[in-house]
Amino acid sequence: MKIEVAPQETMRAEAFSLWMTSPMPMVTLTKTFNVTKLLKASKRRGIKFNALLCWCIGKAASDIKEFYILPEKDKLFKYDCIAINIIVNNSKGGINSCDIAYTDDVEQFAKEYNRLTALVAKQCKSSFLEDCMIVGTSAMIETELDCIVNQYTDKFCNPMVMWGRYRSNWLTTTLPISFQFHHVQMDGGHGASFLEQLQQVINEL
Repeated sequence: MKIEVAPQETMRAEAFSLWMTSPMPMVTLTKTFNVTKLLKASKRRGIKFNALLCWCIGKAASDIKEFYILPEKDKLFKYDCIAINIIVNNSKGGINSCDIAYTDDVEQFAKEYNRLTALVAKQCKSSFLEDCMIVGTSAMIETELDCIVNQYTDKFCNPMVMWGRYRSNWLTTTLPISFQFHHVQMDGGHGASFLEQLQQVINEL
């Protein structure tokens, strides 16, 4: 569910007054992750690497209260659920968006990931969940990337997690991940805590 809240009645009141009118309120943090266990779990469970990473992102985000509040134009909204947005290559050579509701059940999330992304790719039509706080993702696996800085638009203030191709060495697999968020939604410390939480979720797979 999505409801409007008064900024002054939230923990983000000061951030709202400071950053809501900023021409560039987005912050980008980049961290190199050890995804060795993620890759092994992907192969063991028969779940796509990107699908499993998206579940880990949802799991980490769901434990951080700042993810449930999001600025939109000149207002602030509160949510009670989180979904992950996937950029899908469609059958016509273009791209579409696909929102997948986060659930603690990784197997169920993976099934919905496969079903919905396949449907969006076939129909060339985006699928959105309006009542969930959306965490955007973008996987550019055509090449290895050190960092990604996304464009800023006031039409989309949602947090965004982005990555390229993972890097396999003899004993470890690593992946640089960029995390972009609106400063009204959270501060740098909250963003850093999310990245630490994400690594912990991956380690516990």
